[in-house]
Amino acid sequence: MRVIVVGAGVAGLALARGLLAAGHEAEVYEESPEPRAAGGSVTLWPGSTAILAGLEVDPTRLGRRLETMESWSSGGRRLVTVDLTAAERRYGHPTVHVARGELVELLAEGVPVTYGARVEHVDPDRAEARLAGGGTVRGDVLVGADGRRSVVRRTLWGGDPARLTRWVTWQGFTTAPTPLTEGSAAVLMAGLRGLCGLAPAGGGRLLWWFDVRSAPGEPFWAGDPRLADRLRERFGGWADPVPTVLESLDEPDFFPHPRHPIPSVWGRGPTTLAGDAAHSMPPTMAQGANQALEDAWLLARSLGDLRGYERARARVARRSARLAGTEITDMHRPAAGLVPDRLATWLNTAWLRRASTYLLAEPARAS
Repeated sequence: MRVIVVGAGVAGLALARGLLAAGHEAEVYEESPEPRAAGGSVTLWPGSTAILAGLEVDPTRLGRRLETMESWSSGGRRLVTVDLTAAERRYGHPTVHVARGELVELLAEGVPVTYGARVEHVDPDRAEARLAGGGTVRGDVLVGADGRRSVVRRTLWGGDPARLTRWVTWQGFTTAPTPLTEGSAAVLMAGLRGLCGLAPAGGGRLLWWFDVRSAPGEPFWAGDPRLADRLRERFGGWADPVPTVLESLDEPDFFPHPRHPIPSVWGRGPTTLAGDAAHSMPPTMAQGANQALEDAWLLARSLGDLRGYERARARVARRSARLAGTEITDMHRPAAGLVPDRLATWLNTAWLRRASTYLLAEPARAS
């Protein structure tokens, strides 16, 4: 079959790789004039690293394998540690943290992508897309993998259903030496003033992010000329390595937190959606890229039953979206230290299976 994919992000490129490997034709059209390498980094859970292995993509080439996920108080006291190697043993694949741009580059290897091709109109019933400046492309199937502002979704759904929560994320990388940079632990530090997350991303880089409550026109929103100073004022008294991060702030990326109900049917006729176009969610559970890969994996196997693909993925993606929408990881939880590490590890391992269509379809290994 000939498949037209709109958008060369994680979902679109992973789908195209899977389709090409299965003997289909796949053409990807991307509005950006070059690969979309901007953004921070992503945590890939075992279901996603398994899917990537099937696509012959190895994120450990550039990223860092994570062994623990730790919750600290803002003063640096360890509250709970999740052993991520338990999930690796259970499901046979590791958790990896990798720069999003580098993941996109790995996925794009060998995939035919036309850059600078903006889709301005879609005919869902004909699997047809008209490009700005002239030209029309048509396939047996059309997939909108063009993100939150999806042109394909706007045609199918009539607009963007997402609403923003009051939480926003500022993130970036630091190459300043810290005890975490060359390690294998991701750290979440939550306090009354927000959350600071830290995770090694390979290449001597540490991803940092600050989650704060804000809204358009308020401090910490995009365009605030005093952003760096405000972040330093708010988080400056927190434990190491937060002061090191705050000293190196340099044009961080901004991410508002969207959420919306995920319908059971996303498309119409030979047209469907994948990735953020189908299920935008806050980044608090580190599921955006993972759910995009899950879409790509199932859709590459479901071209003859697009509505079946949508229903199956909606059931699983809703779990992640609903939990992320609670902003649970951003909340200050002094009682977190009362949860035993072993219980936290078991809960996380079980949750990762429920959040993955791939893992639900595969037998788990004995612990």
